[in-house]
Amino acid sequence: MESLAEIDRRLTLAINGLHSPVTDTVWQFFSNREIWYLLYAAVIVTLFIRLGWKKALVVIGSCVLCVLACDQLGNLVKDAVARLRPCEDQDMLARGLRMLEGPGGLYGFYSAHAANAMGFAVCSKMGFSNDRSRRYRIYGICITLWALLVGISRVFVGKHFLGDVLAGFAVGLLFGWLCGALGRFFVRKTDAI
Repeated sequence: MESLAEIDRRLTLAINGLHSPVTDTVWQFFSNREIWYLLYAAVIVTLFIRLGWKKALVVIGSCVLCVLACDQLGNLVKDAVARLRPCEDQDMLARGLRMLEGPGGLYGFYSAHAANAMGFAVCSKMGFSNDRSRRYRIYGICITLWALLVGISRVFVGKHFLGDVLAGFAVGLLFGWLCGALGRFFVRKTDAI
């Protein structure tokens, strides 16, 4: 019977091997953190418009806390677990791993990209729910899809194993919910003032 690590390696190689010049460009786009700044700016502006400045600041603060928590915990876990990234693993390279970006840090478990994106998606969706109009179902679907694409892009560009990304999603969901709930608590306090 195959080990979980070997299944992860095979699935990573299968996903990484699905490429074409067009899809490679798409995956590199989603993997690029600098592109996220435009999304963040659009969400921030919309929060101020929909929630008002007090509530918007609380929600933005909870999202920033979420991303920082996901990212910094990721650094600690990467050093503690010390699992090589696929692009640093000679066996993966020999088996045909395709790299679309230069190598990052040495270790990759868990994917902070995936955790940050999913955490932001969950936390910001919860933040928008403070607007009583309830018109944010499409936002929730779109931001979750964006987070999933960001995470899976890390497998396509050769930076993470699929297991790294799935663990990152789990961390992002947890911190997104915790920070979103904290943001809701303080928004309610703001309403009471």
